[in-house]
Order: sequence, then structure tokens, then C-alpha cells
Amino acid sequence: MRMPQLTQALDKLPVSGDVLELACGTGQWTRLLSCRARSLTALDAAPEMLRLARARMRGTSTRFIEADVFGWEPDRQYDTVFFAFWLSHVPPAETETFWNLLRWTLAPGGCVAFLDDSPAKAEIEEPVAEAPVPTVRRTLSDGSQHLTVKVLRDAAGLTALLHGLGWEAHVEAIDPYHLAGVAHPRECA
Repeated sequence: MRMPQLTQALDKLPVSGDVLELACGTGQWTRLLSCRARSLTALDAAPEMLRLARARMRGTSTRFIEADVFGWEPDRQYDTVFFAFWLSHVPPAETETFWNLLRWTLAPGGCVAFLDDSPAKAEIEEPVAEAPVPTVRRTLSDGSQHLTVKVLRDAAGLTALLHGLGWEAHVEAIDPYHLAGVAHPRECA
């Protein structure tokens, strides 16, 4: 899917109010979120990515945080938490902890919105069989190779997983290679 089609998928997600973007990377999605947010906070663990994102967002009031999401503690709550192509990088052992963090990070009535890869993406990624968690080897345009966690779930499987973690979720395929989802914490009975 080309960027314009992914942008159209983003446009359909309920992103508004005080927005937190996790794993903002170079800020390509941050720029698209900024026009829909009352306030925007962008978090990433990589200083070089944040440097690029800050440059892309120059002249805006975007707040940037350098932190590893797995060790980060939010200092406020948000109406929307958004991430693009991040959920598939969350190791299975961290999934429940990650979604518990999201629950705590959301303001009452808030939602999580996301875009990610579907299992069909495995056709174009090189799996690493001997890794302790689902992992792929990526070759970048400069020829360098990197290992990354890559947990690919289909829409039904991800919806069921989130339901089991106490979330109401709607996840759908937006093309053969990508998913879009929205999740709200279920109220405790």
C-alpha cells in the first residue's frame, strides 16, 4: 500500500483531542496527526529519530519525549494514543504490560488507534527461525542488515487478543498487507 492509501486509512481513525503518538520515528505520521490534535506529544526511544521528527515538526508546539515505552511512565493522560507499525514490534511477553500501560495513559472515554502490518507481510520479510521471539531480518537500502521483533497478527486474532486483555476493539484489514484498529478499555464490572 502506498502512503496516500495509508493516509486515507489514518483519516478514518478517531484521532482527536490531546494525542500521544508512540514510536513516532522520523515524524511522518506526527505531521499528519498535528492538524487533528488539540495537543500532540510524540515519544520515541531513538534520539536520531527524534532529531528528524523535531526537524519535520519545526514551528509546531509538539512535545517530544525520548523514552523506551516499556520503561516509560506517562505524566498525564490523553484522549487518543496512536501508533503506526509499532504493535507488531511488541514482544509477546510484553503485550499485556503494554496494553495495561495504554489503559492507564488514556483519559476517560479515550481510545487507542493504530495502523500495522498483517500476516501477509511475512511474504516479504525474512523470518529468523532461531530467535526466541518472532523476529525478521531486514536489509536496508544501504545494504545493512538488522534484526527486529515482528509479531504479525490478523484482524480476528488481534481483536480476540485485545478482548481477552479487557478491550473492546475493532480491527480490520485495509489491504492485503495492513491493518487498522481502534480499541477502548472495557469498564470493570
